[in-house]
Amino acid sequence: LDRKSYPEGEDPSVSLFRDYLRLKTVHPDPDYGRVVTIVTWEGMNPALKSILLNSHTDVVPVFQEQWKYDAFSAFKDAEGNIYARGSQDMKCVTIQYIQAVRRLKVAGQKLMRTVHLMFVPDEEVGGHKGMETFVKHPEFQKLNIGFALDEGLANPGEAFTVFYGERNPWWITVHCPGSPGHGSRFVENTAAEKLRHVINSFLDFREKEKHRLNTSECFTLGDVTTVNMTMVKGGVAYNVIPAEMDVSFDLRIPPTVNLQEFESQIKQWCKEAGDDVTYQFKHMNQSVTSIDENDPWWKAFSAACRAMNITLEKEIFPAATDSRFIRAIGVPAIGFSPMNRTPILLHDHNEYLNEQVFLKGISMYERLIPALASVAAFPDEA
Repeated sequence: LDRKSYPEGEDPSVSLFRDYLRLKTVHPDPDYGRVVTIVTWEGMNPALKSILLNSHTDVVPVFQEQWKYDAFSAFKDAEGNIYARGSQDMKCVTIQYIQAVRRLKVAGQKLMRTVHLMFVPDEEVGGHKGMETFVKHPEFQKLNIGFALDEGLANPGEAFTVFYGERNPWWITVHCPGSPGHGSRFVENTAAEKLRHVINSFLDFREKEKHRLNTSECFTLGDVTTVNMTMVKGGVAYNVIPAEMDVSFDLRIPPTVNLQEFESQIKQWCKEAGDDVTYQFKHMNQSVTSIDENDPWWKAFSAACRAMNITLEKEIFPAATDSRFIRAIGVPAIGFSPMNRTPILLHDHNEYLNEQVFLKGISMYERLIPALASVAAFPDEA
């Protein structure tokens, strides 16, 4: 790194982080092609399964008028807080990976397992052209991944949050056909009456889940099912009773929920709403990563954290990340962004990260990467 180009007294890792934050990788037109970039550090035993350090380069849009500073200027205030879109989600992690690997290599460290750094282009819009497609690609299979790290969330307290699974997004549309007619009459069996019944069933369930949150059994958003009504369609004119109406919901379901039973419940709500009410949905897989102390990957991760006197809070991720595509093909993945004493501001106005928290994260990866790359060969790898 050419120190001359950096602000007086600033750590070069922080300067690199700020340079990266200034790149406008914001949707809908990030300033790059839809490419997956892979950087490989070959291990001493490349036949063993490798470690994947995954991060996404894209960031969500900003409403600039709500920000104190330009969201792509990476402004640093007197406290060392760096304001920029992507400072938490997740450009910090990208640079922390790079700088940790750089330091390990400079120190002459040799790793047993190969480490791959992967940079994907479209996590914030669903990962469909990036990770979802790439995991099915022969190039991905060739990487021979045994364990992956991906993004997590900040933690306002002293502890660091680590995620071993995520809620399952179900995007469901309920179709309500009914008797059409003139808007001046009491037509029986209308689409709207069925629609009202469906909406009430879903939103009553939403209220119940909302009340369960923050009770003794459910501490975090990852423990409950969220339900949000997001779209309604139907109708042609004020005076025409429509022949059909649709309503769509965004549901996020924790891995503890039995999906077959839950779908039966939805069927029941549709049946109760009236004749011919049907639904269709898009849903994902629901696998979780083992956090059993006997699991070699988790054991290596948690032991490295204990050695650094770091407290971990294990949670189910409340939203969705590219980890779900990695877990879906049977590779264990942990979501971890080393940010404590930091409010959760991903996708929010005035997203920021303190430079000291950022620098501490690099040191943490300096310990975590060798720990994971040193996990002993499994019987099927020998």
